[in-house]
Amino acid sequence: MNEQHELYENARYRVKQKKRLFFHLIVFLVGSVFLIILNKIFKVGENYVEDWFVWAILLWFFLFILHVINVFITKKFMDRNWERAQIDKLVKKQELKIAELEKQVAKERNLQLEEDKKLAELKKKENSQNSLNQE
Repeated sequence: MNEQHELYENARYRVKQKKRLFFHLIVFLVGSVFLIILNKIFKVGENYVEDWFVWAILLWFFLFILHVINVFITKKFMDRNWERAQIDKLVKKQELKIAELEKQVAKERNLQLEEDKKLAELKKKENSQNSLNQE
């Protein structure tokens, strides 16, 4: 149940991340069109640098690409913390299984020792009875 909750939380976080990325793409496109309109139609900033909006759009695009890389490459669906937690769970399960197997082997060993003792006692009794019968 806990694992399902973790998977759900990771999936929810991932969906939220992708929604934000899509929202930022829309903001980037609308903002770029707005900067072009400001420059070409309203002539804002023409006195300073020609085509300043191109540099603003390029800078904004660079930030958007960083966001894309962050979402799709650096923040994978199952990040390192999740992988580490899963490995820890598997190690614990393995340790529990090993402990169970050790208990089972010890039980079997004790049973075998008890059977060996019983057999030795039976042999002693048979030997003592045989020696009495021979006399």
